[in-house]
Amino acid sequence: MAKKVAVILAGCGVYDGSEIHESSAVFVHLSRAGAQTVFFAPDIEQMHVVSHTKGQPTEGKRNVLEESARIARGNIKDVNDLDVGEYDALIIPGGFGVAKNLSTWAVKGKDCTVTKEIEAIIRAFHSAKKPIGLCCISPVLAAKLLPGCELTVGCDTECEKWPYAGTASAIKELGCKHVNKEVHEAHVDMKNKLVTTSAFMCNSPVHEIYDGIGELVKCVLSLAV
Repeated sequence: MAKKVAVILAGCGVYDGSEIHESSAVFVHLSRAGAQTVFFAPDIEQMHVVSHTKGQPTEGKRNVLEESARIARGNIKDVNDLDVGEYDALIIPGGFGVAKNLSTWAVKGKDCTVTKEIEAIIRAFHSAKKPIGLCCISPVLAAKLLPGCELTVGCDTECEKWPYAGTASAIKELGCKHVNKEVHEAHVDMKNKLVTTSAFMCNSPVHEIYDGIGELVKCVLSLAV
């Protein structure tokens, strides 16, 4: 039978929601593997709205579920309707929405909280020993909730290629192990059935990011039983 995978989105757009290319890559790789994708998002107001031409907050309010529906082509559900028992795996693409709408990482870093709905879902998948795939910045959710787990956000040494490498230090401070990986690779924590890849944490051509997400999807599906 085809694997059924829940994908949680955090809005639409890199600066205030889910990263669109990452989300699309997840969807395409799941489709190619013959898996069924079901999109979810929280029915909450975004932390703020960012002008993607200016890269700065702008006036107005937007709803995370409504914005995420743009990526899901309207076929999306409230996270409160996610029954872990119906799914084989969970994947959360990256984008600043993870750090702003699914948690308070953007303003509090390692001292953040994860929204109660997202925390409950991650803990439920983990308790059920079902695989969890996390792209880009979303591994910080696992770092906060699953002490001692192994993760990658790419490289732990900041440079032009890895401008967000400081995130690896925060992950280590939370008591988790950070594993350096190239952008086309994914890291698998077998004990926790946790798969992570750096995606746009790296300044890299989009096809390499697409390949890394493909590796994540492949590993997630191989762990789904």
